[in-house]
Amino acid sequence: MTRLALLAAATALILPASLTAQQVADPVFSAAAVRAHVAFLADDLLKGRDTGSEGHEIAARYVASQFAQLGLKPGGDGGDWYQRIAFQKTDRAQTPATLTITGPGGAKSFTHAGDVLVGMNAAEPHLDVTAPLVFVGYGLENARFGLNDYAGLDVKGKIVVTLRGYPKGLPSEEGAHLSASKAQMAQAHGAIGMLSLGTLQSMKARPWARMVQFADEPDFTWVSPEGTPFDEASGIRASASLNDPAAEAVFAGASTTIAAIRKTADKVGGKPKGFALKTSVTIKADSVSQRVTSPNVVAILPGSDPALKDQYVVLSAHLDHIGVSPVKPGKPADKDRINNGALDNGAGIATMLEVARAMAQSPDKPRRSIIFLASTGEEKGLLGADYYARHPSVPISQIVGNVDLDMPLLLYPFTDLIAFGADHSTLGPIVAKAVAPMGVKLSPDPMPQETIFVRSDHYKFVKQGVPAVFLATGYANGGEKAWGDFLNGAYHHPGDDMNQKIDWEAGARFAQANYRITRAMADGDTPPLWFARDFFGDLFAPQAQKATK
Repeated sequence: MTRLALLAAATALILPASLTAQQVADPVFSAAAVRAHVAFLADDLLKGRDTGSEGHEIAARYVASQFAQLGLKPGGDGGDWYQRIAFQKTDRAQTPATLTITGPGGAKSFTHAGDVLVGMNAAEPHLDVTAPLVFVGYGLENARFGLNDYAGLDVKGKIVVTLRGYPKGLPSEEGAHLSASKAQMAQAHGAIGMLSLGTLQSMKARPWARMVQFADEPDFTWVSPEGTPFDEASGIRASASLNDPAAEAVFAGASTTIAAIRKTADKVGGKPKGFALKTSVTIKADSVSQRVTSPNVVAILPGSDPALKDQYVVLSAHLDHIGVSPVKPGKPADKDRINNGALDNGAGIATMLEVARAMAQSPDKPRRSIIFLASTGEEKGLLGADYYARHPSVPISQIVGNVDLDMPLLLYPFTDLIAFGADHSTLGPIVAKAVAPMGVKLSPDPMPQETIFVRSDHYKFVKQGVPAVFLATGYANGGEKAWGDFLNGAYHHPGDDMNQKIDWEAGARFAQANYRITRAMADGDTPPLWFARDFFGDLFAPQAQKATK
């Protein structure tokens, strides 16, 4: 072989290695790779990845195989990839649930999924509760915001009637948290049940027809290793949501009307006062329960800094979706009923897997350790994330931050991101600084009425004192229309599949943004910190180190 030929051969051997090193040092995120992950997870054969289903188990094995291929460490039970969770699943019995209101106008009965939505109680499969009613306004208490809706009211052994949501003017994320805690507040005052009715604002954000759409979904809760079903408000035996005809019956003979109450509630700072009603209610509901299991999938990339490797950053995304819709009366049985969940949340899992790949292949490993969590049961009430946050792979005190990826809307070339929860900790500035070189800005929550802060998995880390944000594509550059169309169309429908006009380059860009964010969290000299005097930091991490805002 000539010298020139030898040089050419050596160059051919050296060049690919040098190119590979360059690519690893500066990760390239491939639209094709994001698409491939989503295509597998959203395939009809997985039948919508419902919690406890075979399709979800297949998806879990796919994610675990990706983690294994990257050389990550298992973070599940007993050195496995899986944290297997037992769930109690409760379905409605054949007898329809009923709600009967008795008062000055006599008795009026309503059937579930008509003008009432009656909750189930797994602890009482043959629920039959009768009690007087007390209106308690929004049903909220918090000294910091001057909320004391139970003042002067006796609700012990009674059923409270609350307005949905929280008073106008309250910060949206704090309000969303308080609203999500109403059952615990009612229980603390001795109530045994809770009825909720819409305000003008909440009915616009979530119309009755949209609520009825999901009226017959089963209830889920996780079961502790000791075999106890989890319930934060076990004293609330009966619950229901009311449409206008039922709401008007509840206020029969009252000194004010539901219309007047809604008018007061629609003002900034409006807090309708509570009072005892002249009506009582009987709630009957039959249910059947069974135990199912479904896994979180957990992997760990050990940190490289001896002083920081025992601190952990969690990047999470939910793997489950809502499965196959039942046949609707009058609809053909062969109509597509598989809710594939391509964007919700195949896209989030694909993003997480691509970030994991880039981290694992980087020659400079992150300083802190990273936990990659593909959670189950998100669609059932953030249950997999809640279980993990309460039963983590490492002590919760060593988890310093969480970014959750849920339903990035990859339908347009996004130019901004929304980090729900960014205002509460240094994660906000960390996220903004990390994506700025990409020409991407951070925008405030554009849809506070949707109370998204309490509807994604990061919230369960917040409740355990961990600074956390939920990251989504923003409203700029066509995003507002895309979000509106999706939420009123393909969201939680069979249309969320691979037939959508998904912008896969946006998927690669979203993965790049999350790589930069996760890397910034893992490599910073200081971990993410709650801001001083922040509502959530003070409530859930009162002793933690705080940062000046």
